[in-house]
Amino acid sequence: MTTPASLALRTKLTPTTPVLRAATVALWRPDGLRQRYLRYLAAMHPLVRASVPLLERAAERCAELDDPPSRRLAAYYTRHAEEERDHDSWLLDDLAAAGAAPAAVPPPVVVELAGAQYYRIEHEHPVTLLGYIAVLEGNAPGPRLAGRLADVTGLPQGAFRTLREHAELDGGHLDDLHRVLDELALTPARQTAVSVSALHTTSLLTRLFVSLAADPGGHP
Repeated sequence: MTTPASLALRTKLTPTTPVLRAATVALWRPDGLRQRYLRYLAAMHPLVRASVPLLERAAERCAELDDPPSRRLAAYYTRHAEEERDHDSWLLDDLAAAGAAPAAVPPPVVVELAGAQYYRIEHEHPVTLLGYIAVLEGNAPGPRLAGRLADVTGLPQGAFRTLREHAELDGGHLDDLHRVLDELALTPARQTAVSVSALHTTSLLTRLFVSLAADPGGHP
């Protein structure tokens, strides 16, 4: 029996989980957390700001290909773009509530995270964006994280909207992605392309979190 594409992707990502989890634990450790959290918000803003344009461009590329799987994928990307719209403004509100401002220049690793997807959409296949989304939404904040960070940092509850909302939303989004991935009946080559995109995204996200955890200032 053929292994579902979503299960194959999760299996390939399993060996990377401990490293990313360790980076996440270090990021949210109590000492120095207030400043690290502000830096986290500033780094995540440009990443989230890129989400809707990436999804819209992927949908456009799918429409250009105009085959049944691409049409199914275009519908998913268009729907998901609407689900993600204005989430970057949540981060601006979080920063304002915390008395901070967005970074003037995006961290280089954030540019790499989004930029790699533009390359893959344009020069490989727009299905590769599924690997990127699977990693970001598969590593969403837990439901109790926002409350714990508020207690430790002393920041107002208004500084944690993005964490609270994504803890609630991303599990359902990930289930939707897995359904779409399984319905597409991808060729082995396309499945590999999705997996490579996901593994690259995991590596860069880990690098971002390690940098944020290690250094209270400067760029990752």
